[in-house]
Amino acid sequence: MRTAPTILHLDMDAFFASAEQASKPSLRGKAVVVGGLGPRGVVATASYEARIFGVHSALPMAQARRLAPNAAYLVPRFAFYRSISDQVMELLRALSPLVEPLSLDEAFVDLEAGGAAWDEASARLAGVKLRADIRAVTGLTGSVGLAASKMLAKIASEQAKPDGLVLIKPGTERALLGPMPVRTLPGVGPATGDHLRRVGIHTVEEIAEAGEDELVRLLGKAHGHSLYAMALALDERPVVAERETKSVSVEDTYDVDIHDRVRVGTEVQRLAERCVRRLREAGLSGRTIVLKVRRFDFSTLTRSETLRGPTDDPGVVREAAARLLESVDTTGGVRLLGVGVSGLADYTQEDLFAQVAGERMDSGAVEEADDTPVEAPKAPAERRWPSGHDVRHTVYGHGWVQGSGLGRVTVRFETPDSGPGRVRTFRIEDPDLEPAEPLPLVRARSEAGEAQVGGASVSGATGSG
Repeated sequence: MRTAPTILHLDMDAFFASAEQASKPSLRGKAVVVGGLGPRGVVATASYEARIFGVHSALPMAQARRLAPNAAYLVPRFAFYRSISDQVMELLRALSPLVEPLSLDEAFVDLEAGGAAWDEASARLAGVKLRADIRAVTGLTGSVGLAASKMLAKIASEQAKPDGLVLIKPGTERALLGPMPVRTLPGVGPATGDHLRRVGIHTVEEIAEAGEDELVRLLGKAHGHSLYAMALALDERPVVAERETKSVSVEDTYDVDIHDRVRVGTEVQRLAERCVRRLREAGLSGRTIVLKVRRFDFSTLTRSETLRGPTDDPGVVREAAARLLESVDTTGGVRLLGVGVSGLADYTQEDLFAQVAGERMDSGAVEEADDTPVEAPKAPAERRWPSGHDVRHTVYGHGWVQGSGLGRVTVRFETPDSGPGRVRTFRIEDPDLEPAEPLPLVRARSEAGEAQVGGASVSGATGSG
């Protein structure tokens, strides 16, 4: 293991909720909850103001509303979060070529590989500067952990939350880990934790005292061996540069089980369109189309079909998804549907018509001319206005949806750089109101940078978590 704390772990603070607060002045300093707002929705992220009331990620949304009835409840804007994440990851890659993203808001960095740090002092300086740069560029805060291993760097960033920096000095790891609960270690989830507690093992120190043989007996060879090593603060896992995307997928969980087969088919087509949009945004195509169906009894079925060549054509993906649906029994109802594309490539099949026709011919179908009249376009569906999403009005400008229902939509008109805005209500079909793209988090860099550098020099030494 290393002799210097040159592995950095960054974890953005309440990322989705903090991004919403930064873009909506009226929500700053207030409880904000981001997640699925339907009866089966769960919390994705809660602001620190909401956590005071006991709201946390993975909590059922209905329970969150009971705990914090006055919080702002918003539907996630993933494209917006991804744009901020890209800015943060760019800052990390400026430190080192070895950056291992774990999610949109979390990553490991090997500072030694990039020459950004080689000892305790230089590692701390790199961490302080990173936090200041993130604040200056995005207006958001992140917590930083520094240690000689990935496991310890992640533990340090947890201790640093929110908005701090903690460095674990080499040689102090065993003393630090010893009194911590067993769930602190990676790979110890609720089941393993309960199993260890039943045999009297509650802390990391007690795991080390139990010995490797006992842990292997209790947990099996692989798990027991790795857990014993981690209890001794031994973690040789390297920081691995960003892995290649293996698949692109989208899925929806429905508030009420869908029983109508036609509606199921329509939802699959809609998901296929969304999946292709994400595929194209990433500049990718794929050969294997995957359909996921979770039925009323929670049983989950997956079906897949591999095409002759990679595609990003929505018609091809829709058709394949529809064929896959034909083999799935949806009697009794469907609670979740998903469409994905794997076998990714950075090019597409040129002859898409031949590809579709070829797939049909391979299945034994005979292609004939289609004389069916073109169906008249259907009336447009009622426009949906997800809470928290961006809109633009021809008179009042940019705003966001505060709520909708009973044929009305309520909008607060404000931007990231304005003060709290005024609220107005419109008919949902108002022609002057349209969905809009999120505005970037534009900030005065000099003011944000000076404020953060001053704070970072203090919290950088001790952490605030």
